[in-house]
Amino acid sequence: MGQVVRPEPKNAARHVTMQARGDELVLTLGDLWRASTLGVLEPELAALEFATFRRLHIDARQIVPDLAGAWVLRELERRARAAGLEVSYELSRPATLALIDATLADTVDTPSSSPVEPDATSAIRGIGRGVFTMLDHWHRGLAFLGEISRRFGRGIFDRRTWHPISVTRHVHDTGIKAIPIVALIAFLISVIIAYMGAQQLRKFGADIFVVDLVTVGVLREMGVLLTAIIVAGRSGSAFAAEIGAMNLNEEIDALRATGVQPVEVLVLPRCLGLVIALPLLTVIADAVGILGGALLCHVLLDMPLVQYFQRVDESIGDWTFWVGIIKAPVFALLIAIAGTYRGMQVRGSSRELGRLTTVAVVQAIFLVILADALFAVLFMEIDI
Repeated sequence: MGQVVRPEPKNAARHVTMQARGDELVLTLGDLWRASTLGVLEPELAALEFATFRRLHIDARQIVPDLAGAWVLRELERRARAAGLEVSYELSRPATLALIDATLADTVDTPSSSPVEPDATSAIRGIGRGVFTMLDHWHRGLAFLGEISRRFGRGIFDRRTWHPISVTRHVHDTGIKAIPIVALIAFLISVIIAYMGAQQLRKFGADIFVVDLVTVGVLREMGVLLTAIIVAGRSGSAFAAEIGAMNLNEEIDALRATGVQPVEVLVLPRCLGLVIALPLLTVIADAVGILGGALLCHVLLDMPLVQYFQRVDESIGDWTFWVGIIKAPVFALLIAIAGTYRGMQVRGSSRELGRLTTVAVVQAIFLVILADALFAVLFMEIDI
């Protein structure tokens, strides 16, 4: 058994020392295994011959390779195994190699862009995974809703649970600050409804029914629905972003560590504040919408304002105004729950914060429209 050292150029660093022990080849790795030395490493390793050996033993205790050096060492392993050698290490294999193996394993598991013929098993597995994921989301959502209900019920007996100062602040942020944009949208929508109705009804000499169209449309549907959609985009996203940022900064964990329940101090005040603010915004949107219709009817149809408001009074039924007001607290609760629930789910990164904020807004708008459709069916069935 003798030691064979590869000849190296003058002034070159020694990266690999080779020693033969019978049918085992021992490689001792030294110097730097870095990207800057690849020009020397690769020729040295390429010149190694494995034909007369059955095992390869590598001593890598003296090196800490970067990704480039680890990749070269991994290629050496692959060549040796391809030649039929059994590869082993002195003490342990470098951790960088394990990182490369894990990365390549994830890449292999990822579906490729090339078309793959699906089979029945993979399709059933995908459906099952989707069903269980959906059931898990429903379970988490119901658990969150149950926690809110429990805290709300506790507030009936302990008024400190309401946190009135926090509720007042959220009424100001979600209600009073939203008045300009809500009033503007309500005015423009009522003008659009009145203009489109006038264009069609004046052909039949039924100009007066434009007032009915504006009044019923705004009070029953458009006023509360558009207000809820605006609030969903404005306040629902704010709820998700605020609570999500607190999650990223570990402020919610700090609250739990001090014995404070996050649902009680973060979620419940926002829900109560929005439940109070949205009906008030709906009343403002209804009033501005009626005034917008009056302005267009006066300008476009030369209708006196007195006649307009008399017709408004005649067209309003017993439940016309209250239908919209009844919907408002339900819409507010859906928006607040969607925003706070997604905010509490934020983990890991600011990218997740942006994604879940977008999800909160989309889900809030979807729930509002779905609830409005269900209300329409309910009111039709009870003849309201």
